Amino acid sequence: MEDWGPVVIGAVLFVLLTPGLLFQIPAKERLVEFGNMSTSGVSILVHTVIYVVILAIFLIVLGVHFNTDSSSG
Repeated sequence: MEDWGPVVIGAVLFVLLTPGLLFQIPAKERLVEFGNMSTSGVSILVHTVIYVVILAIFLIVLGVHFNTDSSSG
């Protein structure tokens, strides 16, 4: 069996937490802006911290696993 939980959770969170795609913290003019498609060094750092915390919660605390069985037959 292969565990695809960390791969799937990591990829989904990476896409969703890309600064400027859905939201950006901190933004240029406000604390939070939605869908502005821009970024800064500080927002990359903030989104990285958020990514690591949520990933740790899903993988370590909740223990999310997606198992696949590669044997056919």
